[in-house]
Amino acid sequence: MPGLLGKKIGMTSVFGADGKNVPCTVIEVGPCVVTQIKSVEKDGYAAVQVGFEDAKEKNTTAALMGHFNKAGVTPKRHLAEFKDFETTPNLGDVLTVEMFSDAAFVDVIAVSKGHGFQGVVKRHGFGGVGQQTHGQHNRARKPGSIGACSYPAKVFKGMRMAGHMGSQQVTTQNLQVLKVIPEHNLLLIKGSNPGYKGSIVSILKEWK
Repeated sequence: MPGLLGKKIGMTSVFGADGKNVPCTVIEVGPCVVTQIKSVEKDGYAAVQVGFEDAKEKNTTAALMGHFNKAGVTPKRHLAEFKDFETTPNLGDVLTVEMFSDAAFVDVIAVSKGHGFQGVVKRHGFGGVGQQTHGQHNRARKPGSIGACSYPAKVFKGMRMAGHMGSQQVTTQNLQVLKVIPEHNLLLIKGSNPGYKGSIVSILKEWK
């Protein structure tokens, strides 16, 4: 799906036409610059590579500088590929949030907030024991049994246990577009999106 890169600003709420207060996420979308056009003949698939946010030349590798110079654009901090544009843009074209002016719903891809090492209660919603009775005193938030002993005498794959929580790529689908503000490159999307404030997100435009 066609899309753009953006930065999550934070959450707020707006009043709808029916007077209800709707929570929404504010995303600064673009402007993104086309840095490469990939074709089936040369690359095996068709896609458009876009860059977001300027980067300093001293912090850009020589290989990437050659890539940007070939496209005739300044160095960019973030790159991403999107497919199936209605009209294929040209190298150096600037794509803005106006792309989503006719979109009713979008998908958002981002890396979720990291929570570090967490137990089963927080990570998987286990209930725990919940009471201190019958002589138990040290297993309120423990996972309990993780498998039988004599047979099959192993822990099955996928067993929900404590471990690292968050910091994973998450895709949230069918988010309603509430408002597009082109003069500030802002996109207001209903509900919450993955990621922390200031994180880079990919916004995919859904087919009509």
